[in-house]
Amino acid sequence: GFAIASAALTSLALFAAFMGTAHIDTIDISNARVLAGLFVGAMIPFIFSALAITAVGQAAMAMVQEVRRQFREIPGIMEGTGRPEYEKCVAISTQAAIKKMVAPGAIALLTPIIIGFLFGPEVLGGTLAGVTVSGVLMAMFQSNAGGAWDNAKKSFEKGVMVDGKMEFKGSEAHKASVTGDTVGDPFKDTSGPSMNILIKLMSIVSLVIAPHIARVGDARGVAPVHLPESLELRQPRVRFVQHAIPNVEAVLRTIL
Repeated sequence: GFAIASAALTSLALFAAFMGTAHIDTIDISNARVLAGLFVGAMIPFIFSALAITAVGQAAMAMVQEVRRQFREIPGIMEGTGRPEYEKCVAISTQAAIKKMVAPGAIALLTPIIIGFLFGPEVLGGTLAGVTVSGVLMAMFQSNAGGAWDNAKKSFEKGVMVDGKMEFKGSEAHKASVTGDTVGDPFKDTSGPSMNILIKLMSIVSLVIAPHIARVGDARGVAPVHLPESLELRQPRVRFVQHAIPNVEAVLRTIL
């Protein structure tokens, strides 16, 4: 909960900085392009989450196939006399973690750049608003629901009262909880925490490109730094010198 709340506050701060850097006073959601950007932004966390969960499932299936192959081809694993090929399992996990996150990472990095340069800062601001709201809600849902589904399976070890009947491991209710645990693990460990990174990363990328897509008047370009063309020149005031000259003349006349 703390990580989600901190990510939401960070995104709001970055969004405010983006609006200031891009010279945006207000964002009109009645504008068709801004509204389209808002819907696109709200859709991105769902696509990102789907890609992350799919990657977890594919990596798990590849790991299962490798373990089954080793059981078939390497004798003595079950008896403890054969040495399993641990490095291949580690390689599968590492390669899947890197390769399967290329597409989600590209979405987070390229979406603000494409929308910002093609449609302008106002549309990008609507996209960021949609990503922030949708991403925070998705993160809260997935983290809490995933944790609940994961712990539901563990509770059957001591027994759970279901409709007035104690259910233990091996029961139909336990089998249903296993299915929930299968979905809950990627929810609470993969997709949920990654939502925090998604909304912050898109906000940071938007803030970085904001000076290059800022609108000054009706033109789009690099936001200029407003400096005065020339400094105001003022005549210096020498009060003591101006008053001292008549006094010196009077003293000299008295002496002479």
